[in-house]
Amino acid sequence: MAVGALLGLALQTTPASADSGGAPPASPASQTVSESAQARAAGVWTADRMRAAAPVEDLLDLGARAVQRAGQAVPRGEESTIPPLGSQGGAKALPEAGGPWSGGGDVEKTTGRVFFKMGDRDASCSGDAVTSDNGSTVITAGHCVKYQGAWHTDWVFVPGYHDGEAPHGKWAAAKTLTTPQWEADEDMNFDVGAAVVDPLDGKKLTDVVGGQGLSFNADYNTEMYSFGFPAADPYDGEKLIYCSGTTFQDVLLTKDHGLSCNMTGGSSGGPWFTEFDEKTGKGLQSSVNSFGYTFLPDTMFGPYFGEDAKTLYETAQAG
Repeated sequence: MAVGALLGLALQTTPASADSGGAPPASPASQTVSESAQARAAGVWTADRMRAAAPVEDLLDLGARAVQRAGQAVPRGEESTIPPLGSQGGAKALPEAGGPWSGGGDVEKTTGRVFFKMGDRDASCSGDAVTSDNGSTVITAGHCVKYQGAWHTDWVFVPGYHDGEAPHGKWAAAKTLTTPQWEADEDMNFDVGAAVVDPLDGKKLTDVVGGQGLSFNADYNTEMYSFGFPAADPYDGEKLIYCSGTTFQDVLLTKDHGLSCNMTGGSSGGPWFTEFDEKTGKGLQSSVNSFGYTFLPDTMFGPYFGEDAKTLYETAQAG
């Protein structure tokens, strides 16, 4: 998850001076997958290939394009929430800078690994099943669906992944989507992606694993939990890892949330939750794992879920 090129640009780029404003959200970019490609994706990802897939960050060079538009504000609107499926409690215990999740609950089923072909390389990220009208929406990072003008292929979501196993199935994407800002400039402020997955054995995704809630246009400097499947040292991608604590706002190159967290490459796209209940494993997804600065170790950053992230979600859930 290291964005090494950002270090050399840190003193050259002026961070945004406001948290709101900007043009209304544009339509998200998307890729529709053919039926034959969906069938191929479902069969490509054997246990051995999933274990061997490289964390996507090892294959990226985010460089200057990542901060071309960092001086612009992230458009905000009225705060809104979508509740998770089922009831939600309120038990929590903070902080945690990175460790295996052993609390059980819905998050063990809704969070999973994402696998795809990035050019000719097998790669992996993380993702989360969310409450949606279509019952088939996954939220992840923008660079986990598209990078340098190329959409990833053979894209599947494996909820509840562990040790090469897919206990709830492998869900092939019918469509992948990202924000227009990530599509155009790979702007780290808008590094959010989504997928609409096909039914499996006649069932929809959230009918099988449940769905987390979402929160848009919420406050900075709040308590959050982050989950993912880091696959770069010292992790191996085989277990669900989490961090928790009070977030802060990035004052360098983005308007992202920051969190003390030692997760590594492969955790990108994993969910950040507010109002997370450790007993039930339910919360409101408010960001995703996105990047870290090389000069600021053990710190994770995730994009602010403003109006553009909300539009992306609404477009995906209507698909």
